[in-house]
Amino acid sequence: MAIRSLCITEDADRPTVQTFIGMRNAGVDVTVVCPANHPNYKILEDAGVPLVDIPLHKDFDKVGTAKLRAELIRGKYHILHTFNNKAVTNGLRAVKGLPIKVICYRGIVGAVGFLDPMSWMRYLNPRIDRIICVADAIRRHFLEMQPAFLRMPATRPVTIHKGHLLEWYDQEPADLQQFGIPKEAFVVGCTANYRPRKGVDYLIDAVELLPADIPVHLLLVGRMDAPELTRRIGKSPIRNRIHRSGFRTDAPAVSAACDVFCLPSTKREGLPRSVIEAMAYRVPPVVTDSGGSPELIVDGVSGFKVPPRSAAAIAEKIEQLYRDPALRQRMGQAARDRIGRDFRNEDTVKKTIALYEELVQELESARAQ
Repeated sequence: MAIRSLCITEDADRPTVQTFIGMRNAGVDVTVVCPANHPNYKILEDAGVPLVDIPLHKDFDKVGTAKLRAELIRGKYHILHTFNNKAVTNGLRAVKGLPIKVICYRGIVGAVGFLDPMSWMRYLNPRIDRIICVADAIRRHFLEMQPAFLRMPATRPVTIHKGHLLEWYDQEPADLQQFGIPKEAFVVGCTANYRPRKGVDYLIDAVELLPADIPVHLLLVGRMDAPELTRRIGKSPIRNRIHRSGFRTDAPAVSAACDVFCLPSTKREGLPRSVIEAMAYRVPPVVTDSGGSPELIVDGVSGFKVPPRSAAAIAEKIEQLYRDPALRQRMGQAARDRIGRDFRNEDTVKKTIALYEELVQELESARAQ
């Protein structure tokens, strides 16, 4: 009998979509709850993945919960696999009294606490059987929360890195001259949406610390129009070498054209896709020891790891890569090899299926008692 899984997602990214397709191709009876107007709906439909459009408009959506419950009963599902907060809160209500295992996906460190009532309605709810953590750092956070006597069982959070396919990253590097960057410039790229924990200000500080003979251009990709960032750049002595592209649908190709990629996060990082994309394009990364970022690299081989909030450490690694082209090339190739070898979508599929099988065995054991 095939394992039957109902997966709820509002905005699945490419790796998640490919995981659904991979599990379906491997014999798991996967059905995905996905908005009909989402671009990935057609991709999943064309791949033969059954789809259900059940809108969840809020954390406690009475109509949506009722529809979810009806679908769970109709489909005789073994597993409910949720991918966002609204899916968790509504899904937990939908499975009440049903012999269904519940899995939650968690992609960032923190924002869960024992004193937060909503946390108990989501990731701390004892009705949840497993939490798939996209990085070991997320799993450790759950297991190290205080007070210790309230912690969840150690078997509940499990790490399954989100895998990619190198074939996704075959675009031509973007022409950075469109952002006012000279053709032969040495460019440090950063893709993020500006917020304090992303540490963009420390990256600007780092470029300002570089010696005068290193005229680095800094390219900030994403939603970087915050007034405080605009003021910070306006005061910078290198403001003419700081460029903001805005949100880009071709962000990976933009990163591919950079010489170095840096994600200077200060906390709560998951397994950053922007770093993976840059590595897949052979761009050596400099990441902070924040969340899951250092799990992507082998320090000194396929990237550099620096302490959070240390502009001096970031500057040191940028200078090292600037002055040693051979190191940049060697590290960039090692970065691509690292993604292709250790963060494969095929492995994500296999590990997720293995977790499904484990949970179904628990269901069968419970029924036999």
